[in-house]
Formats: sequence, structure tokens, C-alpha cells
Amino acid sequence: MGSGQLVAVFGAYGHTGRFVVAELAARGFVPVLSGRNAQTLEELADEHGLEARVASVDDPASLDSALAGTAAVINCAGPFASTVGPVIEAALRAKIPYLDVAAELEANLDTFAHYRERARNAGAVIVPAMAFFGGLGDLLATAAMGDWTEADEAHIAYALSNWHPTAGTRLSGAVSRERRGAHRLRYSGGQWERRTDAAPTLEWTFPEPMGRRPVIGEFTMADVVTVPQHLSIPDVTTYMTAEAARDVTAPHTPAPTSTDESGRSNQTFLVDVVVRSGGADRRATAGGQDIYAVTAPLVTEALERVLTGRTKAVGVVSAGEIFDAPDFLHALAPHITLDLVFV
Repeated sequence: MGSGQLVAVFGAYGHTGRFVVAELAARGFVPVLSGRNAQTLEELADEHGLEARVASVDDPASLDSALAGTAAVINCAGPFASTVGPVIEAALRAKIPYLDVAAELEANLDTFAHYRERARNAGAVIVPAMAFFGGLGDLLATAAMGDWTEADEAHIAYALSNWHPTAGTRLSGAVSRERRGAHRLRYSGGQWERRTDAAPTLEWTFPEPMGRRPVIGEFTMADVVTVPQHLSIPDVTTYMTAEAARDVTAPHTPAPTSTDESGRSNQTFLVDVVVRSGGADRRATAGGQDIYAVTAPLVTEALERVLTGRTKAVGVVSAGEIFDAPDFLHALAPHITLDLVFV
């Protein structure tokens, strides 16, 4: 457990940040709350009896002060296109690990492109997308690979009962769309394609009792960035149930609302991963409640493993590259249900 170690949480007062703060405290860490909104930060600090350190990505000195004396930093502040670079730079100056929960494709691609060699040379640990999108799918794909050294395809299908986006999700999406313009991204043949056609509507057969559902194909999420960074799979595709895709893009879908004492919404999810090589399929499936809430145990488990040396790599690393994927997934009980099937 955390043994009282200080961990900076940048963007602590955001929807996901609050879940991360609570999970860190439950595991014995001492969250140091950080962000640019002084009033909201102080209110959260008073509520939990924690220290608040106001910081802005436009002020490197304030970030240095926010990270001073901490064992690591978790970046929960979107849009990540604006926050990732400055917070990583601050973590490198402080010589502490950096983890984030970014789902933005462009931000994650930038992290791998700009920091991988530098972080490796410095022996630093940077774990982007250590969240529901990016981290969980990557761990499932890695576990499904098992002893395979390469595969032909990886398919990651998300079934969400609904998707009520947070303000942060909407803002991050707007930033990504602005950077992407009229294009959408697909990873095929070992390279990224920029496409202008509409993403296809398909059907995906989820494990029972969910069964066959309409999905938006090539609904490209952060897993498509993280998986090819360390697994030899030339075609990686993600899918989203059509109802959830409509929810998140509709302008008037409400934000998530709490339905239990932990603050989780009633949203349920299933992530179904199929890795294919020749005529063989391997499948890994995880289910649970609230994609934002489950990000907290994902990133906190990752943090604990980094700080206790249960890692396999340094540099900018995907979840499945740095951690023992099956062991990590089993450690997430009771937050997720897990099923691994080799066919």
C-alpha cells in the first residue's frame, strides 16, 4: 500500500480526478491536490483534509512547486493536448514517474513520439492513457496474446449501457476534432490512415448474455495508440456500441450522475478483446460499472506497481508493456469481472 507517500494529482477536482483522489487515499497514499482553479481546489482540500497546491501549465515554476516532495504525479486534467507536455516536463525535472488518464488520440501519439527516447535514456517512467480507454484494452490485448509473439489483428469492442460524457470529455473531444479536422484515424497495415469516409456500422457478437449488438466500427480510441507500441499486431481496431456512440456525440446528453455512495453512475461496461493469428482466436473480456470511476483503480494500481518496482520497462510505456498483464487484471477485482478464453 501507499505507506503515506505523497502523490500529486493534477486536475484533482475534475470528475475523474476526484475518483483518483479517493482511490489513492483508500490505498494509503496522501494525494497532493493540484490544478489552476484555486477556489475549487481549496474546497476539495478542505473536504478531505488534504494539501492544495495551485499550478498552471503556463507557469513551469508553479508545476515544480506542485510536484515538490512527491513520489509521482497523475495527470487527470484535460484537454490533455494542453497539459501533457508541461506536466511531463515537470515530472522529468523532479525525477518522478508520470502517469495520465488521457483518452485523446493525438495527445497520446504526441507523448510516445516526443518523449519515448528521452525518457528511456533518463530511466524515467511515463505511462500515458492508464485509464479505461487505453490502459484496460491494452492489458486485455496483452493478456490475450499470451505466448504469441505476433498476431494478425486485434479487435477491441466496447459495450456501454449509456455514455453520459463529462464536461472534460466534451472539451477533449472538441480539441481532438479541431486537430483532426475533417479526418478520422484508423490503424491498418502497421500505419495510421487519415480517412474522410464515415465509420462503418457493423455488428459485434459480445459474450452472452449481451449477444449480438450494432456497433460503430473503427471508433478509434486510445487503445489503438497503446497496443501497437509494444505488440506486433499490424491491424488494431476498436468498436463502440451504436447507442453509446450516439449518446456521447449528442449535444444534450446530460453529464453522469451519482447513484451510489462512491459516486459511481449506473453505467455498465463490457470490453471484449479478440486477438487473431491465422485460424486461432484468443479472447479477453472485462466488465464493470462506470468507465470514469474504474479509471481510478486502474491508474492507482499502476502507480503502486511503478513505485514498488513491479515493472518490466522504462521510458514511455503502454500498460501491457510495463506490467504483467494477467496479474494486473486479476488485481483489479472487485472492480472488474474478467474472462480469458483461448480458442
